[in-house]
Amino acid sequence: MKHARILFEGKVHRVQVDDQHNVRLADGRTLGEQQVTWLPPATGNMFALGLNYADHARELAFTPPTEPLAFIKSPGTYTGHNQRTWRPDGVAYMHYECELVAVIGKPAKNVKRADALDYLAGYTVCNDYAIRDYLENYYRPNLRVKNRDATTPVGPWIVDVGDVPDPGNLKLRTWINGELKQEGTTADMIFDIPYLIEYFSSFMTLQPGDMIATGTPEGLADVMPGDEVVVEVQGVGRLVNRIVSEAEFFAHPAQGATA
Repeated sequence: MKHARILFEGKVHRVQVDDQHNVRLADGRTLGEQQVTWLPPATGNMFALGLNYADHARELAFTPPTEPLAFIKSPGTYTGHNQRTWRPDGVAYMHYECELVAVIGKPAKNVKRADALDYLAGYTVCNDYAIRDYLENYYRPNLRVKNRDATTPVGPWIVDVGDVPDPGNLKLRTWINGELKQEGTTADMIFDIPYLIEYFSSFMTLQPGDMIATGTPEGLADVMPGDEVVVEVQGVGRLVNRIVSEAEFFAHPAQGATA
């Protein structure tokens, strides 16, 4: 089953989504994908991983890490499916990152690996855009790289854990304007989802709605205003986003940001 948050007629609705991507409101009305504004399906903190794919670490000429390289993204960075993200003026390189995201469903503290999936609400997708110009190191990117308003599309929905039987063997793909640019598999993760839940919960309490973005495989490319970027995780979802200039974005801020 798929669960989403949408904006319709000025109100936020929590809805179920069918296989044709139609949503059903509490009053029984059914709406198509293009009739609603898609919001990020979860709004907690996002714990993101650097260099969590072996092929991506090799792509950047780094030795794969021996401990998760984590940083936090704030809810203000999120935006929704079919929404816009902006490229800052004057930057030389901005790239996408297609990622599988684990969404926490209940408080998790000192969770053992064997029990980790019991603490999930499900899975979603994110596109963790990065402004490479400001990258000081690949291990823990500073705020200007990863924490700009509306530069992390998330969604379109959360898929139940039971509907994704093997999250460790899913294909990830990214297209720019219909051209396939990135293709990989979650089998290349260095630290898998059960490990990450055990790791984070060993020193902090994960809360419902928190998310763990699990990293991206190799195959990055620059994006420019006018580009349509699509990221897809097999069996979870396909997330569409359009790049606009800084001036255009702030003249008409995104509706699909956290609400």
